[in-house]
Amino acid sequence: MSTYTLFPFDIAPRVPFRFDGRILFKNDCFELVHLTLQQGEGMEPHIQPMDIVFFVAEGAGTLVVGEEVVEVIANTTIHVHAGISRSWTNTGSGPLKILVSKLLSSTK
Repeated sequence: MSTYTLFPFDIAPRVPFRFDGRILFKNDCFELVHLTLQQGEGMEPHIQPMDIVFFVAEGAGTLVVGEEVVEVIANTTIHVHAGISRSWTNTGSGPLKILVSKLLSSTK
């Protein structure tokens, strides 16, 4: 039995939205999603019932968290608490690539 599992990007399940989002890994406790927003593309404001950690892997964009507007660039990590509205817009000249980490339930 192997001690690891590979999850190829090209066959990762897609999120049910109009932009390119792929579920790289998911189990009962954790989900990792890769989002790609093209130049000028955005995501509608939405609320998640869990804390989210975003890592901007490439590009530049605007993150609206509640009433705050935050300009972000590559290699930035942002923690957003559960129950707070958030939305993204790609304001850069190329793709905005974001890793989204979600703690779905406690492992206690």
